Amino acid sequence: MKNKLFKGSQLFLAASISAIAIANLSSPVNSQSDNATVIALTQTGCQFVETEAQNYNYQTTSAADCKKINGDTLAEREKEFKPLELAAGEYVFQVTNENVPYELGFFLRGQGISRATLPTTSGGGLTAGTTKEYKVTLRPGKYWISCPLNPTPDYPLIVN
Repeated sequence: MKNKLFKGSQLFLAASISAIAIANLSSPVNSQSDNATVIALTQTGCQFVETEAQNYNYQTTSAADCKKINGDTLAEREKEFKPLELAAGEYVFQVTNENVPYELGFFLRGQGISRATLPTTSGGGLTAGTTKEYKVTLRPGKYWISCPLNPTPDYPLIVN
């Protein structure tokens, strides 16, 4: 009887942790982990959803598709970009490839001349349905976030 209760408790705990993790993926600023604030970002074809006014649901099969789509739509879409504004500190950017059929990545870097002095983080290997984390300590300044593999626009990130 004791083993059954223990196993039931383990299942409840695992289900609770899974529910919390799924809930955290739904908003850009999620939680704190090891004193780092978690920022969840979702990539779909040619865009990061959280930084645009909507998910355009672009259907892509390669980076070339995004180059064409962005060439045709970016000027209008940029008007609706919402800069991500954060306080200086430690962050974990949790980036998910939501059904883009080719490998994606993440690139955070300073804007302009600040690129040489501000922190940066990047990486690839984001296949369809996967999530990766990129930890960085951000200092005040203006940054860009993007995915050169998707490719997405450069989205503004401001750290105060």
